Amino acid sequence: FFKQKTAYEIAVRLVGSEMCIRDRIYIISCASDFSTQIERSYFFMKIICTKQNLAKGVSIVSKAVPSKTTMPILECILIDASTDVIKLTANDMELGIETSIDGEIIERGILALNAKIFAEIVRKLPDNEIIIDTQGDNQALITGGKAKFKIASLPGDEFSYLPNIEKDDFITVSEFTLKEVIRQTIFSIADSDTNKMMTGELFEIEDNILKVVSLDGHRISIRKIELKDSYAPKKVIVPGKTLQEISKIIGGEAEADVDISFTKNHIVFEFDRTIVVSRLIEGEYFRIDQMLSSDYETKVKINKRELLECIDRATLLIKEGDKKPLIIDIRDESMEFKIKSQVGSMDEDIMCIKEGKDLLIGFNPKFLIEALRVIEDEEVDLYFMNAKAPCFIKDEAQSYIYLILPVNFNAAV
Repeated sequence: FFKQKTAYEIAVRLVGSEMCIRDRIYIISCASDFSTQIERSYFFMKIICTKQNLAKGVSIVSKAVPSKTTMPILECILIDASTDVIKLTANDMELGIETSIDGEIIERGILALNAKIFAEIVRKLPDNEIIIDTQGDNQALITGGKAKFKIASLPGDEFSYLPNIEKDDFITVSEFTLKEVIRQTIFSIADSDTNKMMTGELFEIEDNILKVVSLDGHRISIRKIELKDSYAPKKVIVPGKTLQEISKIIGGEAEADVDISFTKNHIVFEFDRTIVVSRLIEGEYFRIDQMLSSDYETKVKINKRELLECIDRATLLIKEGDKKPLIIDIRDESMEFKIKSQVGSMDEDIMCIKEGKDLLIGFNPKFLIEALRVIEDEEVDLYFMNAKAPCFIKDEAQSYIYLILPVNFNAAV
């Protein structure tokens, strides 16, 4: 490839590209010397690192490797040892992850290896130092203990680097806070791409409050987090896939911070030597404030653990895919839970404190369970208007709000 290009053509392509290999190409006046130096820097590399460090890095970036693609380079992990730091990168053009690992760079270089094969080799090598060595024949030699693997490699210049995003507009949260707020909302995003907006979560910043919202057409989850500092107003829609992968990567330490940066098209998470860049979902999010109401005809205060365990028991009679509703009969000082399916029936009473009218209403038990599992309070308040209006589970400060639509239960009564 390089021998077929003049020095000028190569320089223009590299320097003019946003995805070029930065800080490692030296413009040399002699075309032959230039192409020789470029060729060697791409195809020759040797690094040594521990299995633990390499395996951790590979595991992190592998989350951005697409499961299906027509571009072989996107199936790869880029190993960049062109500077004093070893960087691993994967990029599916929607989500990109870069992480740095400790190791010794014997000869600087850069190459791309098939992510699936590379990850399996690293995982099954003995717990010794791992050497990755290339000799310019589009082959990489991976050595660990007495085991040696020789696999095909691709030139690093074909790889799409993460976009360079200025860190001007950003907020800071702890790893623990971010991991928790994702856990407390991610279950109510939509699985289908029919409505792209529902596959993501709204991140809305107002002064020192971060509000995270998800919905799937049957329920809404809202969490409000108090930030240490105040920030300018901001609204972005983050893909659910990105948040799910972030949650798997971050450790969740209360003392460790995550910097979250924003641009018009991207969101960037930086933490613990790792950078995650994701495209945002375009468009205006649903006006959820119109769906929220403070009015109610019935209010119930109940022990969360007893309520959750009762509903969980009721699901024992529901086969997977069976849409049998859980019927809740709210009367003075008690809630009666009933369910009936082909497997059998169940009936259970739980003591509660009720304000307002009696009510008979039905719900998908899964939606109630998923909301209750992420609430830490010992007691929860449930608000109802009527049998056809949504139920609200929220605290007095409204740091969390879970809206769940009821279902028709006539056939089950």
